[in-house]
Amino acid sequence: MLQVSDQEIASRLREENPWWTAGGGIEREYAAYPRRAYLAPFSRMLRSDGPQRALLLLGSRRVGKTIMVFHAIDALLREGVPGRDILFVSMDTPTFFGQSLDALLRRFQRTFERPEGAPLYVFFDEIQYLKDWEVHLKSLVDSHRGIRFVATGSAAAALKHKSAESGAGRFTEFVLPPLTFFEYLRFLNIEDALIADDEERIDASRFRARDLHALNEAFIAYVNFGGYPEAVFSEAVRHNARRYIKSDIIDKVLLRDLPSLYGIADVQELNALFNTVAYNSAQEISVEDLSKSSGVTKPTINKYLEYLEAAFLIKRLRRLDENAARFRKAMTFKVYVTNPTMRAALFTPLDADNPALGHMVETAVFSQWLHNAAYIESLHYARWKKGEVDLVSLDPALKPRFAVEVKWSDRPADDPKEIRALLEFARTNPLARRPLVTTRSVTITKIIDGIEVEFTPTALHCYTVGRNTLERSR
Repeated sequence: MLQVSDQEIASRLREENPWWTAGGGIEREYAAYPRRAYLAPFSRMLRSDGPQRALLLLGSRRVGKTIMVFHAIDALLREGVPGRDILFVSMDTPTFFGQSLDALLRRFQRTFERPEGAPLYVFFDEIQYLKDWEVHLKSLVDSHRGIRFVATGSAAAALKHKSAESGAGRFTEFVLPPLTFFEYLRFLNIEDALIADDEERIDASRFRARDLHALNEAFIAYVNFGGYPEAVFSEAVRHNARRYIKSDIIDKVLLRDLPSLYGIADVQELNALFNTVAYNSAQEISVEDLSKSSGVTKPTINKYLEYLEAAFLIKRLRRLDENAARFRKAMTFKVYVTNPTMRAALFTPLDADNPALGHMVETAVFSQWLHNAAYIESLHYARWKKGEVDLVSLDPALKPRFAVEVKWSDRPADDPKEIRALLEFARTNPLARRPLVTTRSVTITKIIDGIEVEFTPTALHCYTVGRNTLERSR
């Protein structure tokens, strides 16, 4: 039986909270790390004086959740919050196995004397490793009105489900997606060289490229290596992405996290399914076909897909027909890996002219929306006997809002046959904004068969979506 001594627990807590010592702060390595663009809205929610709620920071492994928490702690310290009023606990640390949230909090409160009613900030990292975490966290929120609780987790969908099921209005969710293309350019300090000044915008929400060729080169590098913050700065990681991303990220989720969370016995089945899905990202698949090709039963396939989505590795899109109506019983669906970099790590990086790049480009476009909960849940794809549209957003009334056809080619701007399905869909379904076609390099707006269509380079579109999403959340 694991019996960790009180002294060991106290020692580990002090190790994880160096700001408890006078003059201490977050580790120098973390302090030097660039800030995610999402830090500002996250910190604002952390300091909000609104209703008493716990803040759930969700996202896949290695997208920077823990580092962003440390950066938020650093901001609190700089604003004058005493270090001894901040608790950070990593729940996947063996020292804390079997320790309840309440016991850890009470230990923290006993450690330091503080004025009555002093605001406290408590961070529980990787909270999914605690059984029934949502019940315990809700109880703490209800019992401690002066404490701001933050919890992080990699099993995003599982945490969201339990949040909705047991949170009872006590949890606020904040999703941290993989690095957006907008952030990627800023991390590398090349944004100003590639994107025109704000005064040169096409309009309030659209931007111009200074050097489209260089922007496309940066975009290809982003698709292959840029989804994880650490990979951006480490040449060693970029030269051995397979080891870093596959072994350190994907395999830990598939071989450790998911089996431990869901009791999966055959991890090789799960691993094979994920490889298949990653290879076919941005394509339509069915449980029937996956079952036939793998020999795994359909109920098991369905469970595995739920688990992969829970780990924030994939996202499924529902199908619409040509009238933008959902199917009551959809037999097929579209699936995306949440980070195009995963595909390159599992198989091979893709150059600009590789035929497989089109699907990864579409995956990259899709991934820019992952932080925007309202939009990501509104996204569907449309397919009918004579055509398909890559992305369709429905408004709350389930009416089509916009439609996007993702291309890594300039041909559609000159050949209407390339976008025939999009034109038919736009003609049948009035859209709130004109349909969009992404290209490799063409920027133009044309009227084709009576439909006004906007064409814009894919790389510039990804930058625009990421930047606008962040600026609207500030």
